[in-house]
Amino acid sequence: MSDFDLVLRGNIVLSDRIIEDGYVAVTGGKIGKVGSGTPPSARETQDFRGQWIMPGVIDGQVHSGSQANHEGIGMCSRAAAAGGVTVMVDMPYDEPEPVTSAKLFNEKVAVVERDAHVDVALYATITIENGLHAIPGLVEAGACAFKFSTFEANPTRFPRIGDDTLYEAFKLIEPTGLLCGVHNQDQEMTRRNIAKLTEAGDTGPDAFLRAHTPLVENLATARIYELGAETGARAHAVHVSTSRGFEICNMYKRAGHKATVESCVQYFMLNAEEHVPRFGAKVKHYPPIRPKAESDLLWSHLAAGHCDFISSDHVSWGLEKKGDPMIFKNTSGGPGIETLLPALWTGCEEHGLSPTIVVKQLCEGPAKAFLLADKGRLEAGADADITVLEPGRFIHDPSKSLAAVKWSSMEGREFRVRVAATYVRGQLAWDGKEIRNKAGDGRFLRPAA
Repeated sequence: MSDFDLVLRGNIVLSDRIIEDGYVAVTGGKIGKVGSGTPPSARETQDFRGQWIMPGVIDGQVHSGSQANHEGIGMCSRAAAAGGVTVMVDMPYDEPEPVTSAKLFNEKVAVVERDAHVDVALYATITIENGLHAIPGLVEAGACAFKFSTFEANPTRFPRIGDDTLYEAFKLIEPTGLLCGVHNQDQEMTRRNIAKLTEAGDTGPDAFLRAHTPLVENLATARIYELGAETGARAHAVHVSTSRGFEICNMYKRAGHKATVESCVQYFMLNAEEHVPRFGAKVKHYPPIRPKAESDLLWSHLAAGHCDFISSDHVSWGLEKKGDPMIFKNTSGGPGIETLLPALWTGCEEHGLSPTIVVKQLCEGPAKAFLLADKGRLEAGADADITVLEPGRFIHDPSKSLAAVKWSSMEGREFRVRVAATYVRGQLAWDGKEIRNKAGDGRFLRPAA
């Protein structure tokens, strides 16, 4: 009689060490044992020796519904599995209506349970007027975090929430222990800068960086953490692209406040000098892709342990939203859920950083942030979410993407690994070539109490 359902053999990457020629044993969809030497017996054994085995990735910032009738939970979760992502944390800014009530939240949960190939946790948000009243119902429905913005990207789908309302929202959320994530962008300064550049006819791809100076980001970041300090809530800046942003967060952390900081893989792997001239509006993100000197500083913060986790900020905009010669008329963001893991792994390798940092940033960190108790680690009792990586030299070709679009700002980039297999709770979801599980095999995840 077999001891376990499944055993995977290979080099096991944990957040604190690497077990060479190790194994992970799975039973009942849970991790049963992790070790080295002769593996236990199992109904199925997969030999990945010479390859890397790590916890499934948790992408803490995914926008699957930003463009209506375009990608959605189902297609996005297929791309997630192909990228080694076993949990998507999906943002609430869906088109045409953001997730601002328990009714809308429960409707989205139903879509997850019907369509998802990987597990999904959900952010919630609030409306500008009377939105505070919805917070208790959204907590009860199972929101893993709340998302707000200090900038109005869209008056309905992505509105600005004023500091006075943010203060009240943080106070309401604080007792729940949930994360208060905020898009960190000063609205007045942004709009003034864009107006000046537009009036001068300075609207090429490089103008976006000059309109969104570090001060635009850093001022908003500081406000977020001060609101957290005042209310005791878990204040979280969702995409920090500047060294100063990490310094600001560290200042609040040292003072004992519940401040956390997230960055996105593009701010480490792309730079303004090389990639903006090459890709134009495709690399228009907010915050903007910074100069190489700034991205080098981010790697220093990562090595020092200053980042809580890294995400993709994935959104599959069609190229029709990225083709205007006036940079300010194009949407911000791009696809990235399939490249998050291979890109960060490659960057760590190129900068002499251990693969254990990848596990801290893509697995352990987001599991802690979103209170996902059974996720993010290869440890007895945790969900058997497992990603297998084949080492080598792989040129990224977005034409093979499983997402809604076939373009990427990582096009042509050499990655040092590719995803050879993805398991969700012990079930094979991706075999390196195709999706192997069914829509609805993914589950909606509630945060731990």
